[in-house]
Amino acid sequence: MVLSSAPPPPPSPALQRFLRSQVGLSESALALGIRQAQLEQAPLAVVLWRFGLINLQQFDLLLQWQDANL
Repeated sequence: MVLSSAPPPPPSPALQRFLRSQVGLSESALALGIRQAQLEQAPLAVVLWRFGLINLQQFDLLLQWQDANL
């Protein structure tokens, strides 16, 4: 479990679109990841990977997208 002192911001609509269209996450998988990230106050990418919702290649793709778009 990853804990931080402040909850992470909710994912942007652009990030959610990317996760659905490019990574192929379903609505329910994305909702689970967002909910768990908020509960744990952990980065969404880490939660998605830890729960097995994305693989390492998708995790890397997500991090690259975040670097380019944040």
